[in-house]
Amino acid sequence: MTWQRKLKRFLSGGGGSQDLSVARSLIFINLILFTLMVLHGTVQGLEMRAIMNPPTQLLVHWGAQFWPFVFNQGEWWRCITYAFTHGGLIHLAFNMIVLYMVGPRLEFEIGKAPFIVLYVFTALTGTLAGLLWHPMTPVVGASGALFGLIGFSVAYYHRIGTSIAIQMRNFMFQWAVFAFIFGLLVGADNAGHLGGAIGGVILGFLMPVSFPAQRRIAPFLKGLAAVCAALVVLSLGGLVLSWF
Repeated sequence: MTWQRKLKRFLSGGGGSQDLSVARSLIFINLILFTLMVLHGTVQGLEMRAIMNPPTQLLVHWGAQFWPFVFNQGEWWRCITYAFTHGGLIHLAFNMIVLYMVGPRLEFEIGKAPFIVLYVFTALTGTLAGLLWHPMTPVVGASGALFGLIGFSVAYYHRIGTSIAIQMRNFMFQWAVFAFIFGLLVGADNAGHLGGAIGGVILGFLMPVSFPAQRRIAPFLKGLAAVCAALVVLSLGGLVLSWF
């Protein structure tokens, strides 16, 4: 019953609010893309393998990061679409649980526009770290951006310094440790994790913590968020067009 209530609040927006949640929208995009990929794999005869352990060819077809395709074929959109593609149900479920637990708290704290900028920026820093570490390895998953959210939170709340902020910092740091250990156990892309976390920490130290300073840069962040949102839409559009 508890999970049913949580699911109803999640689907309805929670707390009766009609505002569109960025974190919730990201979860929906991930779920939709994974569902379509599974259906595609099922049509190809992969059956349960499409759900639990999709082959590399299927992942690349559905937007995995593969740097040779970026450089040789101009498929720049993979730098973003990889963060919405997942290598199986367990991979998807873990990342979406982290996004569900961490995302709304941080989105409420810093606002929708900074959250969009943070998510897209750390997805990019995550894949750039992969370029330096293993450029020939296909990579999928939102964990780079998720580590970015966590890295940002640790730095940002540490700078605020109040008792509640320190509790939030510790909460986020616990998620980082948990996610890192899980990544070691399943052989996840630790380069992407590190790159995303570094990007998040950088923004966490750059983001103003005072309300007047945040208001001054709000127009700039809104414009930057619009650019980031457009990049996501164009990247997903580029993925679809690549099939034709």
